[in-house]
Amino acid sequence: MRLMLRTGVLLAGALTLSSGVVSSERLDAVLERSFADNGQATVDRLQQDPVQQACHHSRSTPPDAATATSLRQERLDAVVFPADGDFLGDWQRGAEVADNGRGLQSSDDPAQPNGGNCYACHQLAPDEVAYGTLGPSLTGYGARGQSEPMLRYTWTKLWDTHAYNLCSHMPRFGAQGILTEQQLKDIMAFLLDPASPVNQDL
Repeated sequence: MRLMLRTGVLLAGALTLSSGVVSSERLDAVLERSFADNGQATVDRLQQDPVQQACHHSRSTPPDAATATSLRQERLDAVVFPADGDFLGDWQRGAEVADNGRGLQSSDDPAQPNGGNCYACHQLAPDEVAYGTLGPSLTGYGARGQSEPMLRYTWTKLWDTHAYNLCSHMPRFGAQGILTEQQLKDIMAFLLDPASPVNQDL
């Protein structure tokens, strides 16, 4: 979120300032003056963690290799796998989580579970007519099978994708507490269960 806000401010500044480069400190000051707590949407969201600090620059200036390797390993080591060892829940509930775009906004009820809003970036079920293309199509994802490495890989991508792709735009669903362990299990089933619409041919 902070990356998008900073980018917007930078673009606005580029249009209105003739002085050229806008300092990071100036952007921070503008952001801090422009936002206030609004329900569950609090200004502490503007504070960057180490991954966000490393990735908030443009794609032309990625973090150096040593920093990227260290941060990816840190995120990988912090992944929490299911306590009971069972990765798969109910694909029907997973379909509901994937389709739900609500949660964490000031207008959302914090007593209600968050959604994954997966279709905002991915094609999943092949009969879905509205989906984003920022992420790859996941149609037919279950063809990868349900081996232990595949389950752990998929879980890690959902828990904290930055363990593999440091500057990914994908939300850190588990690491940031966006989705519960059960919701993650249900999403896993939606992706991997052969009966799931994700894995059906039209």
